[in-house]
Amino acid sequence: MAEAKSLSGLTEQQAKEFHEQFKTTYTAFVGLAALAHLLVIAANPWW
Repeated sequence: MAEAKSLSGLTEQQAKEFHEQFKTTYTAFVGLAALAHLLVIAANPWW
């Protein structure tokens, strides 16, 4: 029998795989954004 699909149309396994990739991508984005902010502060501090 086919697996039940959620509202998104993904199976539970597909949703878990997507979530793992999303966490990795989000962590990388936040890390790069934090680094960019630190570099701006280092180059042009406001104090």
